[in-house]
Amino acid sequence: MLFITEPLVSVKKKRIGNRPRKAMGCVQGKYSVNSSPTPGGLEKLKMESGYAGKGDIAGHRRSTGQRYSGRLPKPEQPTRKYNGGRAGNGEERKLSDTGTLRFVEFGGEEVVDGWPKWLTDNVPREVLGGLIPKSAENYDKLAKVGEGTYSNVYKARDKETGQIVALKKVRFDTSEPESVKFMAREIVILQKLDHPNVVKLEGLATSRMQYSLYLVFDFMKSDLSKIISRPEGRLTEPQVKCYMQQLLSGLQHCHDRGILHRDIKGSNLLIDKNGMLKIADFGLSNYYSPKQKQPLTTRVVTLWYRAPELLLGATDYGTGIDLWSTGCLLAEMFAGRPIMPGRSEVEQLHRIFKLCGTPPEDYWKKLRLSTSFRPPRTYKPGLFEAFSEFPESALGLLTTLLALDPASRGCASSALQNEFFHISPLACDLSGLPVIKKDEDELTQADEQRKLRNAKMKRRSQTYRERTKKDLAAEEPKEDPAEPKEVKSTAAHITSGIHNIDQ
Repeated sequence: MLFITEPLVSVKKKRIGNRPRKAMGCVQGKYSVNSSPTPGGLEKLKMESGYAGKGDIAGHRRSTGQRYSGRLPKPEQPTRKYNGGRAGNGEERKLSDTGTLRFVEFGGEEVVDGWPKWLTDNVPREVLGGLIPKSAENYDKLAKVGEGTYSNVYKARDKETGQIVALKKVRFDTSEPESVKFMAREIVILQKLDHPNVVKLEGLATSRMQYSLYLVFDFMKSDLSKIISRPEGRLTEPQVKCYMQQLLSGLQHCHDRGILHRDIKGSNLLIDKNGMLKIADFGLSNYYSPKQKQPLTTRVVTLWYRAPELLLGATDYGTGIDLWSTGCLLAEMFAGRPIMPGRSEVEQLHRIFKLCGTPPEDYWKKLRLSTSFRPPRTYKPGLFEAFSEFPESALGLLTTLLALDPASRGCASSALQNEFFHISPLACDLSGLPVIKKDEDELTQADEQRKLRNAKMKRRSQTYRERTKKDLAAEEPKEDPAEPKEVKSTAAHITSGIHNIDQ
């Protein structure tokens, strides 16, 4: 993918009537109706940098009435009437040599099958084929509900349907290949997954004004971490079993398709209004193959839920890292709090060895791990002593999931067959799970709309005041020694009155 590295071409002064005016420094600044755009600008920059074909830019310039000399005429391309999607209204779009539907949108931006070209250059076309192009302008952002390394999550409302959705804004930066890679991989993975306990990608939305991509999901107001920390008390054994079954079922679906989640934790396990658990946030996910292992990064999984092999630098890991995180959550649901809240990687390893015991000598040889973090003293396994109040059957599953050797953790399907799920009391139905109540400070739909209107009015009022101040400052005559003080303060009185308009 090509990147813009050249400095922006300076824009010359334009003249409107008898008044000279400097063109706005922004490449997207609008010119007056009576003046034609200066040759160059955004269209030239995109053409020179490969963001749009020269023919497309030329077509856009011809539509503005500009003439360019010394250019060979381009042979006419076939066109097709298109009446679907947002760009309907019988608009004609050009067909490429391969039959791909293309058309040039505002500012010479090239669009492929309704998607911006910068998106189709990074995401496989077959992945986008099953999604309908949407615009970010079709949603009203209501509140930011989450923030991560590469994304922000917003609660939003669809302007057309009124549906409340979750918008995950992916930080897309062409100068950071990692952000592009994570963005593309997350979309591909979400399209491959289809399970009741995995979030479903409802659509993608792009912004015209910037390289921004929004992943659209159903909005769910709660997650497992909120359920665990609720003031009503700890979860019962049937409730823990119900949540664990859902989590392991979703993980089994992912692992069977060669996908590692790599960030299982309570806040990434969303709970809908019916109590259904859904694995979310696949931003760190990746593919794996047990037969053809390839080096993977160790900088994954939140520290409190990170497996010991990751802390020791292993790069050929597998499904065991997700199962370790699941074991941490199993204990957390019974205890009502995180069981190993380390503040550093060294402290986290120390907590693991203190709880699970010191690894035997063959552990280091088998996994080919660095022995630099080998504990200075020997610890005996302390799971049973630390969690003596847990149900006995839960301790058996917990011992398996928190085994130091990843091969001893088994798989998600074998965990579902553990006796923990087959002895009384059995897992409860969804109806027996904690009821998700509305937060006391949660705004109703009418309140949210009123809040948005008030915010818009406040911004408009602020803009009006600032413009009025500038106009008054520009029109205020130079100070005259003979002028009375009362006249000098006229502008100040007017400005003071403007401040009180909204009060």
